Formats: sequence, C-alpha cells, structure tokens
Amino acid sequence: MVDLSLSWAQDADSNLSLPQYKTGGAAGADLRANFPPDKRTTGATLVAGSRMLISTGLHIEIPLGYEVQIRPRSGLALNHGVTILNAPGTIDSDFRGIVGIILYNSSDQDFHIGHGDRVAQMVVATVQQAVFALEAILGETDRGQGGFGSTGKS
Repeated sequence: MVDLSLSWAQDADSNLSLPQYKTGGAAGADLRANFPPDKRTTGATLVAGSRMLISTGLHIEIPLGYEVQIRPRSGLALNHGVTILNAPGTIDSDFRGIVGIILYNSSDQDFHIGHGDRVAQMVVATVQQAVFALEAILGETDRGQGGFGSTGKS
C-alpha cells in the first residue's frame, strides 16, 4: 500500500469524493469531473470527434519511485466511445499541478459530462529509471528486427 497525499484546488468542489476503489480487487481508483462553480449545474458537452481537458480539482503528491497512470473507464469507452486520448497518461512524482483528464469522444454523438461524473481511473505504479548506455552491437534474439505483426497470428 502506498500513501498518496491529495489537496483540493482553490475553486474545486470539496464535497465530491476523493478517488476511490469500487471493489476490493480494483486496480484503478475512479476520478471525477470537478467543474468550477459556474459550470457545476451545466457540466460540459464533449462534441463528437473532439477532445477536452476535464479537471479533477485535485493536486496530488506521489512518492519518489512511483507514478500515477490515468486510464479510461471501460464503460465509457464501450457505451459512448469516450476514452483518454493519451492513455495511459502519466503523472510524475514531481508534478504538483491540478490533475486533468484529456477525454476524447471517438463516437459520432455528443457526450454530456456532469459535475461529479466518474471520467477516468488512476492506477499507482512503481517506476524504475534506466541508465542508458550506447552500444555498437546489441544482443541477438529469435525475433531480431521484426516489427508490427512479425510474430504471426497464432
């Protein structure tokens, strides 16, 4: 278990729930749309084929050696074609801004986002930074330089 510290942004609705896991086995904690006061009753419309930055109203402090991945909610993707454009999005341990979600509507129908709607999920993951070394020759493998589709269909 990892402790993450959160704080509300200045205009955020602190009556909304913090990220929460809906079941004991859930890997992702739900994140909610947190609109400024003037948009709380109307929400926002994500026009078909467009993208929009949705605020969660939260700042987050992630311990060194961890990241938070922002991932789509499968129900929104399947039922409405709404997904995360840069999935998974990464929040680094040194970021202290407001967590935003880049929603994308891949459908041909506009999609309404209400204040407090669950719009994404966050997964906490460990991070290892690499030491990069330039080599003249890399080790051989069976696959070699075979790219997309090179391992076959079965």
